[in-house]
Amino acid sequence: MIYCVVPPELADELLPQLEAYYADDPDVEVIVDRRSAERRARGAEAPEDTQREVRDRRRTRIPGDLPDV
Repeated sequence: MIYCVVPPELADELLPQLEAYYADDPDVEVIVDRRSAERRARGAEAPEDTQREVRDRRRTRIPGDLPDV
């Protein structure tokens, strides 16, 4: 599924046009963005009661050396 997200300021103008354009494509859905604010404030910290662990997500190297080619 592909979502074509239209900003609310342009919804009156673009929504009917985009819906008509993608009417024959069942894999595309045209929607209006209804978010009013960011879900997470920039720089906000997690509540103190949560136990979040920050760790290195890279895989560890396999010990040993590669043979000379």
